[in-house]
Amino acid sequence: MTSIKAMQNNAVDKGRLQINVTSDITSFPVSGASITISYTGVPDSTLEQLSTDASGQTEEVELATPPLEYSLNPSIEEMPYAEYTFDVSAPGFEPVSISGAELLPEVKAIQNVRLRPSEQQQNEEVFVIPAHTLYGEYPPKIAEEEIKPINETGEIVLSRVVVPEYIVVHDGSPRDTTAQNYYVKYKDYIKNVASSEIYATWPADTIRANVLAIMSFTLNRVYTEWSLRIRSFRVIVR
Repeated sequence: MTSIKAMQNNAVDKGRLQINVTSDITSFPVSGASITISYTGVPDSTLEQLSTDASGQTEEVELATPPLEYSLNPSIEEMPYAEYTFDVSAPGFEPVSISGAELLPEVKAIQNVRLRPSEQQQNEEVFVIPAHTLYGEYPPKIAEEEIKPINETGEIVLSRVVVPEYIVVHDGSPRDTTAQNYYVKYKDYIKNVASSEIYATWPADTIRANVLAIMSFTLNRVYTEWSLRIRSFRVIVR
């Protein structure tokens, strides 16, 4: 794996970043939010300090990234993206820290942040994004039976294919009853899975083919009422 120092030395290209901040309760934009950007793992390395406008958006900034060819020829030897930490705060809201956000060269990344209104005591909400699936080392996919059991009661397969508004995502093994379930909007789920499984620097046709495969797989799981597992949510690239 690439060390932080090596990543900084390889940061020869630039990527673009914009952060959008909204209220977790009302979904209204949060103006005047303060965002500090630093290298992940180097909290004292403040690179940018931004604030949101009336639309809850920061200005677009350029940040250093590794060379473009690293993401066009993926390997686990060279990290193809730069990892940044965002510390977000605003009056009347609990602060949020996002660590490990990935930025690729020559593309624009959009990080959406939802702030919870604060009570008397402010508790920072911390999100740690793991390595990209093309770069990190993950256990192999759990083997599944080609023919699903149908001895359960109730309807196993839906009567027709539908595009749902929300996806119920089980954060763990299908057999892990202690893992949490998340209700995620279908379009947000597809975007987050895509940014977790492929790189935004790839050719448009390659990205389109991968997104269609992700959509097909997801709708199949909805149709058969089989489980979906979540790896992570990360910077959404549009």
